[in-house]
Amino acid sequence: MDLSGVGVWSHHLRYGDPGEAADAAAELDELGFRALWFPDGGGPVFDAVANLLTATREIVVATGILNLWMHDPAGVASSFASLSAAHDGRFLMGIGVSHAVAVNNEQEPARYRKPLAAMSAFLDELDRADQPVPAESRVLAALGPKMLDMAARRARGAHPYLVTPEHTRRAREALGEGPLLLPEQTVILCADREEARAIGDGWLRGYLALPNYANNLLRLGYSPEELASVSDRVFDDVFAWGDEEAILRRVDEHRAAGADHVCVQVVTAEAQVFPRKEWRLLAAALR
Repeated sequence: MDLSGVGVWSHHLRYGDPGEAADAAAELDELGFRALWFPDGGGPVFDAVANLLTATREIVVATGILNLWMHDPAGVASSFASLSAAHDGRFLMGIGVSHAVAVNNEQEPARYRKPLAAMSAFLDELDRADQPVPAESRVLAALGPKMLDMAARRARGAHPYLVTPEHTRRAREALGEGPLLLPEQTVILCADREEARAIGDGWLRGYLALPNYANNLLRLGYSPEELASVSDRVFDDVFAWGDEEAILRRVDEHRAAGADHVCVQVVTAEAQVFPRKEWRLLAAALR
């Protein structure tokens, strides 16, 4: 499982048309990207994994992340075993605790609680399954020091989302030299700041309303006022925006800070359209 280089993180690969997702995955494999990452909000997540694995030959397919509250560990372990065996071990399971707003519901209004304990218990169940999910085949969505510590001890490493190169530097220090560090980097291919803000401002505000992400940025030294206003400093540090070279400079910053692999998430003005043109431009620049 090659987790060097650059990957693609995309909700389209999970929630877009499955036929186009398969076609796009095959092209991304041919373009030389090293991994495909996609989110999970419950439901048939392993159908999406199988769709992408079947469509590709070499690229790693990774959940970014599997929402642990929404899946039975025994079923997860069984699905992982069958998919990994059928596709040359190219399935990497990213596991995360998600957010209270995405997990709690009318039937269980306090379902989201003690996320560290919940992660530990979920990993225990994966270890006890008839066909366990090996630690080297899973990574954890980790932002803060305690979850990073668990990622180092009980998984192959960490997959932090909505982070900056400074977070990557701190995460590498927390993980040590051995575990993999696989951050997501959101990018906007655009002509100038005005276009970047028009595309990304609302998107970022939605994420900053989630305590997990807001608290992580506060730990990095941003003020509550900067988060509330989405200051230029916050915007510029979270997004990589500009031309292809600007995007690659940010990828290199993550690598210099200790990342083993960076997965880029392209945000465009047409959120439901697969950003295939942008993926091709980035692939050409990487070559």
